[in-house]
Amino acid sequence: MKSWAPNSWRSLPIEQTPVYRDSGALADVENQLAGFPPLVFAGEARNLKRQLAEVAAGRAFLLQGGDCAESFNEHSADNIRDFFRVFLQMSVVMTFAAGSPVVKLGRIAGQFAKPRSAPFEKKDGVELPSYRGDIINDIDFTAAGREPDPQRQLLAYRQSAATLNLIRAFAAGGFANLENAHRWMLGFVKNSPQSERYQKLADQITETLGFMRAIGLDPEHHPELRQTEFYTSHEALLLCYEQALTRIDSTSGDYYATSGHMLWIGDRTRQENGAHVEFMRGIKNPIGLKCGPSLTPDGLLRLIEALDPDNDPGRLTLICRFGADKIGESLPALVRAVAREGRQIVWSCDPMHGNTVSAAGYKTRPFDRIMSEIRNFFAVHQAEGTYAGGIHLEMTGKDVTECTGGARAISEDDLRARYHTYCDPRLNAEQAIEVAFLVAELLKAERLARGAVEQHAAE
Repeated sequence: MKSWAPNSWRSLPIEQTPVYRDSGALADVENQLAGFPPLVFAGEARNLKRQLAEVAAGRAFLLQGGDCAESFNEHSADNIRDFFRVFLQMSVVMTFAAGSPVVKLGRIAGQFAKPRSAPFEKKDGVELPSYRGDIINDIDFTAAGREPDPQRQLLAYRQSAATLNLIRAFAAGGFANLENAHRWMLGFVKNSPQSERYQKLADQITETLGFMRAIGLDPEHHPELRQTEFYTSHEALLLCYEQALTRIDSTSGDYYATSGHMLWIGDRTRQENGAHVEFMRGIKNPIGLKCGPSLTPDGLLRLIEALDPDNDPGRLTLICRFGADKIGESLPALVRAVAREGRQIVWSCDPMHGNTVSAAGYKTRPFDRIMSEIRNFFAVHQAEGTYAGGIHLEMTGKDVTECTGGARAISEDDLRARYHTYCDPRLNAEQAIEVAFLVAELLKAERLARGAVEQHAAE
């Protein structure tokens, strides 16, 4: 392997990157960021990698989710709290119903940059650069707003720091206490078809905790019952920002990206000899790779060799985004190739990006197609004898109407009611919990099937 440095990506071809007119202003911002404190720490990233190694071994499950694109205007404590408690509900559903530890990884505190299918967009005869996320430019369709502004990176850093501060308080300060399971239910979800299912599960948790207290196991003396480990992730799209926040870990001498615990490479930026793969191969964080229909088995193996040459469990998560109609034909060949090479990776399903359609003038995602892709993902792994290890969702704790379908059967006419996303459509809290129950059922079935096979082999 050729030598690596945090800036070695700069000499390679790069996709999906903005052009800043004032290179001096950009350099000033990069220098400021390089002197700022890290947002996350190397030890935390190593802890996440150890937990992902358990997922790779089939002993845990990865729940990754959050906003399509975080925004500056919607940054509030209430939004962060509502997202976090829906995430806790989902993880409890999966853990308790499926008997599987859940690794909690948010698309939050850094998910500001977005790839776009075209560099420009046109409205009423006016053509301007596409919106690429608040860290780069503004969603308002004006010439000034769409100009890439390096100062926005400083705003993104500060918002990420504030978000992390609150999440850490929620995770360790008692909000995540399992005794609060009933209180996590959002108001608008209480009247939903999912409410009764969740309340029954919360009742079971309460009964279990009551028994545990009776035998001397209580949250006061067992912190694992009143706090949780929560990690952050985002797409490493804006490499100048990522480089500025890359640090040498004093304990290991390795480079870590300190903008988030886990970073991933998008489907549009995974060029083998490109800048994004070059940057990501050198950092020691756990990393992800989006895998779409155009990725061949040989191409995937070359990327795995570049990103995880040591076959280090927990290092690499493959996030599959095919679409409900393509996953059955595209995924099996990739799974077989990876298994044949003995690669210890995490397989995760992104059922969102391959199922985007247009309806009533909006981008949306039919909920039945999302659920279908999840089922097909598990079915492929069961057929191949491999482990379906994770789910990757664009979701929010807000009562939005952006994905059609679900238990309340959001229609195309309903989209205009509460369509708030800055980029792609997200699951609302009710739909996200419905996904969690499906995943729990599939995980439970997988666990029972694996147990039957192991028992048969023992006999």
